[in-house]
Amino acid sequence: MTQLEGRVAIITGAAGGIGSAVARRYSEEGARLVLADIVGDRVEAVAETITEAGGTAVAVTCDVAKEVDIDKVVQTAVENYGQIDIMANIAQGAMGDMAYLDETTIDQATTNFVTGPLQSMLFMQKCLPHMKERGYGRIINTASHSAVMGAPGFAPYEMAKGAIMALTRNASQEWAKYGIVANTFMPVVRTPAYDLSEQGRAAAESMAANNPTGRFGTPYEDLTPVLVFLASEGAGYVNGQLIGVDGGGFLIA
Repeated sequence: MTQLEGRVAIITGAAGGIGSAVARRYSEEGARLVLADIVGDRVEAVAETITEAGGTAVAVTCDVAKEVDIDKVVQTAVENYGQIDIMANIAQGAMGDMAYLDETTIDQATTNFVTGPLQSMLFMQKCLPHMKERGYGRIINTASHSAVMGAPGFAPYEMAKGAIMALTRNASQEWAKYGIVANTFMPVVRTPAYDLSEQGRAAAESMAANNPTGRFGTPYEDLTPVLVFLASEGAGYVNGQLIGVDGGGFLIA
């Protein structure tokens, strides 16, 4: 039996490098999927590829900055599958709009918060009743080592990712009694998102050069097995944790 057989997962940012890899792996492990992304044609293509491979996936064009779109995604899961078991918040907007702290504007900070922790919160809140009903839930949120270490030039992004860590820990304490666990992962894997800003490109080069494994991780091969575990029954006692998938590049006590 595959690890996610009988489960239904919502994956945001599902057209991106990490999101599409997670969708592929979750499908291979037996999950039925609702795939959400702001780029409609790309997320449709991901769903079509999964369906052609024998999986079950529905694509929804979703701007996570709009609550009505979030409602649409959750409702699609309920209407198509009758349940929600896994919420994988991969999406994060404004990836190309990085700034140093002294240059960060209210607009930059607000956009990062709206498309990061606030939309993650809304997805979690709207999935909660369906997870409570089944006594099972796996919430998987995305953070960043830069929010822990403090990388120059990423101020609005780091503030948002720090808030996601706090959000996840709060959920882990309030919702575990319902059979719902929440964890955050910090990936160091090569995706096109690094190419959206000068700071991102520089960070990618540095991390690849200094990683103890001698390489940059890949979304499908290196990251998704961890996210399958976090979505599985076996992760029922893993709760509120900040998990680095980084090849040992960052050692955080």
